Amino acid sequence: MSGTFATVDDYIGSFPPETQEVLQEMRRTIHRVVPDAGEKISYQIPAVTAQGRVIVYFAGWKHHVSLYPVPDGDEDFERLVAPYRASKGTLKFLLKEPVPYGVIETVSRRLLDQHGASA
Repeated sequence: MSGTFATVDDYIGSFPPETQEVLQEMRRTIHRVVPDAGEKISYQIPAVTAQGRVIVYFAGWKHHVSLYPVPDGDEDFERLVAPYRASKGTLKFLLKEPVPYGVIETVSRRLLDQHGASA
């Protein structure tokens, strides 16, 4: 991945096919949660929007994909995301392991609720 991207499709298309598949499934998972989602490139990574506001970012890397930001949560939520937490605001999913799309869905739903953009 390098350069400047005009669209999320351009961004995803810059990765090897296996990573593209994971990024597309992340995208579909987020879109299932966020009603009438929009998309844009922000900070040179994909951002999913609702009502004109960014809800969640996702990105691909050489050996992993990431989801940003990580919302605050209760103990159950913290246990759910703990294995993937790379930092306070980042979840990291290794490409050599199955990607937990259910975690991505849960995080996206919580972010949407926190933004007050729920349907």
